[in-house]
Amino acid sequence: MRTWDVIVIGGGHAGTEAAAAAARCGARAALVTFDPAMIGAMSCNPAIGGLGKGHLVREVDALDGLIARAADAAAIHYRLLNRSKGPAVQGPRVQADRKRYAAAIQTCIGMQPDLDVVTGEAVGLLLAGGRVSGVTLEGGEVLTAPAVVLASGTFLGGRIFRGEEREAGGRVGERAATALGLQLRDLGLPVTRLKTGTPPRLDGRTIDWGALEVQPSDTEQWRMSPMTTCRRLPQVACAITRTGVETHEIIRGGLDRSPLFSGAIEAGGPRYCPSIEDKIFRFGDRDGHQVFLEPEGLDTHLVYPNGLSTSLPTDVQAAMIRSIAGLEQAVIETPGYAVEYDHVDPRTLSFALETRDIPGLFCAGQINGTTGYEEAAAQGVVAGINAAARALDRPQTLFSRSESYIGVMVDDLTIQGVTEPYRMLTARAEHRLHLRADNAERRLRVAGETAGCLGTERASHIAERQSRRAALDALFGVDRTAHELARNGAAVAQDGAKRSAFEWLRFPGVSPLYLGIDISGYDPSLLAELVEDARYTPYLARQAAEQEGVERAGGLALPPALDFAKIPGLSNEMVERLSAACPPTIGDASRVRGITPAAITAIMLHIRRRAA
Repeated sequence: MRTWDVIVIGGGHAGTEAAAAAARCGARAALVTFDPAMIGAMSCNPAIGGLGKGHLVREVDALDGLIARAADAAAIHYRLLNRSKGPAVQGPRVQADRKRYAAAIQTCIGMQPDLDVVTGEAVGLLLAGGRVSGVTLEGGEVLTAPAVVLASGTFLGGRIFRGEEREAGGRVGERAATALGLQLRDLGLPVTRLKTGTPPRLDGRTIDWGALEVQPSDTEQWRMSPMTTCRRLPQVACAITRTGVETHEIIRGGLDRSPLFSGAIEAGGPRYCPSIEDKIFRFGDRDGHQVFLEPEGLDTHLVYPNGLSTSLPTDVQAAMIRSIAGLEQAVIETPGYAVEYDHVDPRTLSFALETRDIPGLFCAGQINGTTGYEEAAAQGVVAGINAAARALDRPQTLFSRSESYIGVMVDDLTIQGVTEPYRMLTARAEHRLHLRADNAERRLRVAGETAGCLGTERASHIAERQSRRAALDALFGVDRTAHELARNGAAVAQDGAKRSAFEWLRFPGVSPLYLGIDISGYDPSLLAELVEDARYTPYLARQAAEQEGVERAGGLALPPALDFAKIPGLSNEMVERLSAACPPTIGDASRVRGITPAAITAIMLHIRRRAA
């Protein structure tokens, strides 16, 4: 029998972050995995970040997590999404070399003090006095700990589907965790099924790249983590193609053989990353869907066709691929497939991601009904920090909606629950103007310090950045007149007013160059953060007032014939649920499953504009 403070089951994105976070907090942690060589494996898309997801990555990084630094170590393509919108909703995203990403995570795990990797399958939880006390491995070995984190991904009761083919597994070629799933049901935890899927992998040497629209890597030298000093790998281009009428006919012709439509898979799939079958069925009026061709690494010819997730039979997949422009001669190396797996209703969890009925048992990642590496990593950090706190008898660390996307996600999961895999979106955050990707370290500094999860290097970096920001704030706190700005070349109205340099930054066309301030020697990213803070300040004040109005307006009646589809800012999912519920008041609307505070704000603004 071996003993630790925290045992983490699963070596994916949630498990690695949970184990590393627990160890950083001073707990002795064990990471239990089927195969140490698969720690950090990217099961699906070889990319990190995106809209909403990039914010989570930056927040995990601000808590000294692994995902952002590993992404930079493996990045072969950087792209900032949503450039046409404001910085608050722009999403940093990198295409990663699949092999190098896993290697980077494994290196981080291997170098983390007080963290051991245990090879084996956890087949049962040990309980003592109604509390978790450890796990049993296949073969009978007992590992004890006062806190256990379940981060089983799609392996818990995992079953793979491809056309008529069926096999047990959480990822192709890897076995499922069956015994543990059965025990969770026996313990009375609310366990149901969800499904996800992945596209076929293509031989990039058989793609006609010359016939496709090229998407190069960003030339600006931004990184996912401020701890990364430079880009390390050669950058490659992705490409874009589209499905067409012929593709859609091929897919429709194979729907009767798809497990999604034959009834073999009954679980709900991800609304915001649907299979190509779902797209053709639900959006039958569209004549095409974009497909992004993303190289999987520098040393492999494999290409990931993002947008073609499928569980169609292999022969139908081959015909589908050959019907797409640029892929007429493309060869499938590994066909796509769907995975159905067990998940625990997250409403049974506390904000610390601890099960309410079994103290000491924490859940993180897809077991909580989420989809995506980024959502899993963020939950892993939360669970790891709080599992360490449980084991070491310390206060919990909770994350609020107003200060983090992590808090938005945990709040959504534990209060609203899920009916389909949860994906982070900027629209879910009512405080999104404040929750920018560029200010994550400043927002989460106190939480990281309080939890004790910051390593020495990270703590030093944050302290230095805070000191430099204070110096910048002092510089920009000095008053300037309109005359002084005009003398420096700024086109501002000569109203005789004197304002601080920070306030002047709110005016169109005013940059630090016009303010007569010596900013040499300051980190450009820190200066950019200050400028955005200045520009967003009036909007944040307005947003705060709107939120106060929402809280006061719970009894506001909604028009009986209100068409939710015409309200900007509501997702299709929200429109469906609100239309079905027909809530009579704002307060009733706020209690509909999946309706976020941001959505309530959008509804109120729409009603006011209509009444004006």
